[in-house]
Amino acid sequence: MEIRKVPATAGADWLLSAFNLLRKSPFGLGLLGLIYGLISLAVTLLARAMPNLLGPLQLALMVVGPLLMAGMVFAAREVDEGRSAAPGHLLRGIQEGKAGRLLGTLLPQIAALLVCAALLVMMIGIDQLQALSELMQKLQTQTNPDPAMFEDLPVGRLFLWLMLVMAVGVLSWFFTFTALPDMMFADARMIPAMRRSFRACLGNLPAMILFFVMFVVVMMALGVGINVLGLIFAIVGGELALVIVSTLLMGTVLLPLISAVMYFAWKQMVGAGAPAAVAITGIEV
Repeated sequence: MEIRKVPATAGADWLLSAFNLLRKSPFGLGLLGLIYGLISLAVTLLARAMPNLLGPLQLALMVVGPLLMAGMVFAAREVDEGRSAAPGHLLRGIQEGKAGRLLGTLLPQIAALLVCAALLVMMIGIDQLQALSELMQKLQTQTNPDPAMFEDLPVGRLFLWLMLVMAVGVLSWFFTFTALPDMMFADARMIPAMRRSFRACLGNLPAMILFFVMFVVVMMALGVGINVLGLIFAIVGGELALVIVSTLLMGTVLLPLISAVMYFAWKQMVGAGAPAAVAITGIEV
């Protein structure tokens, strides 16, 4: 399948098209996002009540993530083609027997986590990490921490590590950016779909950069709006109300938005029947 070259402005087009799709089906796509938000909220509340289960609960949420995202990508195409989104679409990948390959898209994320952990140990050191852990525990019990507590922190190395984490995270996302819709709509296998996704993202780097810049801006705006609403509810219901409102609103808006972006990016860069574009020389899959 040919990988197409798109203009840099395509990164903005994906995001704008995703917003237009949400406006076209606010209740259909929003309901799917709300369901995901409710699952995330249940995990959060259980982890608060039983901290010992935090690890297994986060792992369970991580595992169901690609399955639900694939369903949302399918729903995005349904709405784009004039049909309706339905809660049953969330299980579409499982119904079509694609659960195994969809779960395989977790591999780049797991690899990224391992790389980031290794970088942290190499750049900061075990002793410094232990000191940092002790400092975080002290900060949880002190309302007015002494500034001298932060003097020995390797701030420069921590900042560099955070920058590397962002870079590794973006590269890992390149492997899955168009892979889910490729599996759902082109019946691609796991490895070819992730390889094609990575090459498509690298071959259209200007569009990807523009998308990420715009996406960060959108995330900041959404975060401010959601936090304001959450604080309003927190005045009445306390901290728990803030957690509930923030989690549900973020899921209702963010997940359908990301899935729609992935669908439109796949449709333009990889999908069959997309508008004519320039093929990327030397990239064959």
